[in-house]
Amino acid sequence: MAIKPVIVWFRRDLRLQDNPALNHAAETGQPIVPVFILDDHAGRPMGGASRWWLAKSLSALDQALQAKGARLILRRGHGLSELQRLIDQTGADTVFMNRLFEPDAFEHDAEIAHALKADGVTCRGFNGALMCTPGTVLNGSGQPYKVFTPFLKTLLATVEVPPHTLGPRRIETVSGLDSEDLEDWGLHPQTPDWSRGFDWTPGEDGAAAALSAFVADGLKTYARDRDFPNRPASSRLSPHLHWGEISPWRAIERARRAAGEGKASPAEAEKFVAEIGWREFSAHLLHHFPYIVDRAFRPEYDAMPWRDDPVALEAWRRGRTGYPLVDAGMRQLWTTGWMHNRVRMVAASFLIKHLMIDWREGEAWFWDTLVDADLASNVQNWQWVAGSGADASPYFRIFNPIAQGQKFDPDGGYVRRWIPEIAHLPDRWLQAPWTAPAEVLRDAGVRLGHDYPRPIVEHENARVRALDALKTVSGRSDDHSDRD
Repeated sequence: MAIKPVIVWFRRDLRLQDNPALNHAAETGQPIVPVFILDDHAGRPMGGASRWWLAKSLSALDQALQAKGARLILRRGHGLSELQRLIDQTGADTVFMNRLFEPDAFEHDAEIAHALKADGVTCRGFNGALMCTPGTVLNGSGQPYKVFTPFLKTLLATVEVPPHTLGPRRIETVSGLDSEDLEDWGLHPQTPDWSRGFDWTPGEDGAAAALSAFVADGLKTYARDRDFPNRPASSRLSPHLHWGEISPWRAIERARRAAGEGKASPAEAEKFVAEIGWREFSAHLLHHFPYIVDRAFRPEYDAMPWRDDPVALEAWRRGRTGYPLVDAGMRQLWTTGWMHNRVRMVAASFLIKHLMIDWREGEAWFWDTLVDADLASNVQNWQWVAGSGADASPYFRIFNPIAQGQKFDPDGGYVRRWIPEIAHLPDRWLQAPWTAPAEVLRDAGVRLGHDYPRPIVEHENARVRALDALKTVSGRSDDHSDRD
């Protein structure tokens, strides 16, 4: 009698190492059928940059599986229907999967598990994406944490680190199964191919290379240099973590090992761990408070008098606000699918507080254009800037984009890279070109309003308007705005 196979359903766990679903499937000794199902109706549809990444990552995963003796079966349609069809074709008796914890996906997984159980098929789910399963880190009252620092402290003190696993050396599989062609899914942009500036290597090997490069270089000065967009201190691991090409615990392990070997200070390693922890905090918040996808965590902020200004919104999207640091970040995003973290905060603050445009408009744009677009992190970070989230920066903290550029891009290297039309301006005038004397602009070849726009809003007026809007929400009259 032939041994029944088992199915490993890949989703956002596109790796072979440290993959709980794959490891447990291999332990059964049964043949394994690896499958990825493109279900356009499960949760929020992917943005364009995410679809680009997925295409490359699936190709890399298929190559890795083929090296082990299997291949990745590609199916498109409703997840349950495609699993049932694959079960009918193979006689599989168990589906192994790593669970997703966003609200819609979590419910979707539960529905699929119950339906398969009714068909006599076991569905085994694991945590392959986060440091721990949401709901397992609670405060002393048994409630979810709403403040990051105590959450992180409890997380690191109580969660057991899973052992490192290399994955199966060889995968016995089932032959003759139909699989769709990845090219037919149209995940890669064609007309036009706006991804030509993307400098990423999706896949498990790409994740390992990014981590090695960061540990060898950026980690040494991470805590200090990560705020400077022209310095190579960012780990660039966020898209790899989102698609599960590397376990968060392995990234933490490598950073701490480097510190233990004297390659970086423990303080630098722990700052990096805290950033991984913030991603975790975001995921746990979204799981416990699913309404934050489209409503403010602090409900009074849903009464904010947002402005409907399509012209200003488009200027922000295209990097044409007249504020160089903001525009440089938005152009970096459009060209590379990524934006430096410090600049993300400044650009988000500008949209919300200088332009008084709803944070959900910015979140939607980031969702479409970021290769690391992650629902929990995206929503949490936008609400953090807006002052409406859990443990958020207060709304009255209004970044001055000029001062932020002078502080964190002091030599102008970042701005000059992304806004070449003002590259010849002296440092003194670079972050605020409209303040430069006419002869300086002429010598630099800059014609404001032609080569580069004048500011679409005046900073001080915008700051006052934002603070007045805050009063309508909270009744506050104090002025504690960030003038840095």
